[in-house]
Amino acid sequence: MSRQPAEWRDAMAPGLDVFEELAEAAFAALPEAFRELARDVVIRIEDFPDDDTLDAMECETPFDLLGLFHGNGLAQGGGIRWTGQMPNLVFLYRRPILDYWADHEETLGSLITHVLVHEIGHHFGLSDADMEEIERQAGQDDATG
Repeated sequence: MSRQPAEWRDAMAPGLDVFEELAEAAFAALPEAFRELARDVVIRIEDFPDDDTLDAMECETPFDLLGLFHGNGLAQGGGIRWTGQMPNLVFLYRRPILDYWADHEETLGSLITHVLVHEIGHHFGLSDADMEEIERQAGQDDATG
């Protein structure tokens, strides 16, 4: 579905609050079993990664990283919680996602779903094929629901 120029004339890039709503909707569309396993993962939306993250990930620019899982994944024994342990976090970076979206033939919602599934997938130690299947199921849920 293509938009007419008049539909874009007054459009603005979605802010952090809209991104949070899009991420919540993307998470809600994921398969129930996947959501249940990921219920303790906190999703955070930020404009860009901080400088320490950019350095640790060896990024050349702040636009190189769309999202990041931070914490102890289940594959690394992250199912055990200790007193004072910070929650597992998934960061979605708004400006790099918007930049990527502008250059590709993909809807913003599907891109956010892709980044979210990929980052949560790190929590579970999933393969790329597993994550593609979860995205496929989320897409089917969108189409039927």
